[in-house]
Amino acid sequence: QVQLVESGGGLVQAGGSLRLSCAVSGSIFGVYVMGWYRQAPGKQREVVATLSSGDGTNYADPVKGRFAISRDNDKKAIFLQMNSLKLEDTAVYYCNVRGLHPVTYTSWGQGTQVTVSS
Repeated sequence: QVQLVESGGGLVQAGGSLRLSCAVSGSIFGVYVMGWYRQAPGKQREVVATLSSGDGTNYADPVKGRFAISRDNDKKAIFLQMNSLKLEDTAVYYCNVRGLHPVTYTSWGQGTQVTVSS
């Protein structure tokens, strides 16, 4: 069972930076996708960035060129570096891991609040 705990959220001024971390307990192996999602008040949860077991990355259009997803070599931590933050980046950010093969599963963290102020 993979468990995830996010940290690093907080209040930051527009134009600033934050680095979110997601601590992973349990083993991640095989084919998987790690990701960061966010949910703003009154909106649906949306994908922000993903990182596959093959090291491929994908970013939502609003964050391209500003955010970067990465992981440590042991797959015990997932990171989201957020630069040039905008007011519209305000949301609860969730860490996610989806196992695809040989075991399928989905794990979510509890979320961390990011608030961008003007």
